[in-house]
Amino acid sequence: MNEFRKVAGAITPGDSEPLWVQAVNVIHGEIEKGNLKPGARLAPERELCGQLGISRVTLRKALNHLVERGELSASHGRGWYVGRTARKKEWPSSLESFSETAARMGLRPHSTVLQARSTTASFDEAEQLGIAPGTPLFRLERVRLLDDVPIALDLNRVPLSLVPDVEKADFAAGSFYEILAGAGVEPVRADSTIEAVQADEQAAHHLGMAPGDPLLALHQLVLGARQEPLFLSTIRYAGDRYRLRTSFSRPFG
Repeated sequence: MNEFRKVAGAITPGDSEPLWVQAVNVIHGEIEKGNLKPGARLAPERELCGQLGISRVTLRKALNHLVERGELSASHGRGWYVGRTARKKEWPSSLESFSETAARMGLRPHSTVLQARSTTASFDEAEQLGIAPGTPLFRLERVRLLDDVPIALDLNRVPLSLVPDVEKADFAAGSFYEILAGAGVEPVRADSTIEAVQADEQAAHHLGMAPGDPLLALHQLVLGARQEPLFLSTIRYAGDRYRLRTSFSRPFG
């Protein structure tokens, strides 16, 4: 019998995420990392409650949610088993918003807003956006979730002159791209750079990871139809929950 006796992850009572959601994220993370393999039996509920520091009611809610998602199965009188490993979410090579990608995958997007405020452009930001240093920017940072599982930390910086009413928007459920479209701003292309980085303490906390775990950082300068810079985007994806799909062609002649 493939039996698993310990889960590794932090449950924080004072966190904005409910305890049962944090428990889902911890167990899901163990499945994604391969520590919990298909057919493995979880430790008894009493042990799990002690390891995670939560009540049995909270644990049951988390386990039942994972059953609904197909990641666990329950056997009456025998315990909880891993049904299958969760597939990594595959992102396209086309330019689309997080919400559009989620809809295409049949998943429910959600965001936790960390900051949504006016700031000013640094020298580096100004150079990339083709504006003067100190130009007013709107800075939006969110934790992006799919079906309540944190996938990425998303940071956007856009000149306030492009979206003057952006500070009134509700970004917990709303789409940044829809706000842009409502202001007449239409992204058509993104110059992108992808690099492997390590999770700092903030990223690890919000993504249910350990500091130093791998992240994939996607840096984008998003351009309009006339190739004018529109905004900067930095998305740090949990390395075990993200896969980029792209294609390459070889010119003839």
